[in-house]
Amino acid sequence: MSIKATLIAPAQLATLQAAEPVVIIDTRDADTFAAGHIPGAVNLREVFTFLATSSPEGLEELKSTFADALGAAGLSGKETAVFYEDAMNSGYGQSCRGYYLLTWLGYPKIKVLNGGFSAWKAAGLPVSTEAATPVAAAFPTDLPMSDVMLTQADVLAALGTDTVMLDVRDVDEWIGDSSSPYGKDFAPRKGRLPGAKWIEWYRFMKPSGEGPVFKTPDEVKAECATAGIAPDDTVYLYCFKGARASNTFLALKQAGFTDVRMYFGSWNEWSRDDSLPIETGLPIAKSRKSPDLAMAA
Repeated sequence: MSIKATLIAPAQLATLQAAEPVVIIDTRDADTFAAGHIPGAVNLREVFTFLATSSPEGLEELKSTFADALGAAGLSGKETAVFYEDAMNSGYGQSCRGYYLLTWLGYPKIKVLNGGFSAWKAAGLPVSTEAATPVAAAFPTDLPMSDVMLTQADVLAALGTDTVMLDVRDVDEWIGDSSSPYGKDFAPRKGRLPGAKWIEWYRFMKPSGEGPVFKTPDEVKAECATAGIAPDDTVYLYCFKGARASNTFLALKQAGFTDVRMYFGSWNEWSRDDSLPIETGLPIAKSRKSPDLAMAA
């Protein structure tokens, strides 16, 4: 699978639909979907809402849940799966969460609609209110799974090493003012992983005439450089439940970062185990004097 070809523009999706088997998956809530969607799309909100844990049992449940759901949506391995949300900056990365899950499951053909439904409408493409009836398929469960999923134990072992722990949550979560997007006290602890770097997930997108879209590979590399992260670093991503981090996962992969994985259980899982270390309070920047100032002192 070509990572750089994962993002697809609305006009490209319309062409693809006419040329080969495509299953379009709408990750928005049922009411929003019913009010208008891409013709033929299947509504699968669970792509966004499912809360996973990284225990062997939790990962097996994650795999079986989505193998069943995506098979019911019509994915057999022959079709291209295309995920979309309303707009790239308003759905907490929900369409990219579908991309990440299918990447983990080894599915061969995955795309994300760049700009989401807002871009589709802005391009003047048709909108439907009729629910599609998908033809159920047997989702391929014998594919080689991709090594992009991290467990709690993987993350714990990487703390304090050269591995970059990248937190992409919203600023109120990063500074420990809130525990989650669901409410300040939804999770039992507030804070961040010890030693984590931070780039808010919104920074990997930019405005366009059709709404927010992903930045170019060079722009993504520039954002990472501001946090001291290079394309050849080993990067472990996390957010609250793996949606915003999926948005960043896609951004980094399409920019050519070679070793990117995600702790899908993220803060929702980590914060619930009091034995696991966290940092709290405002991050303290390391002071650095310029050489000229140091010499003048």
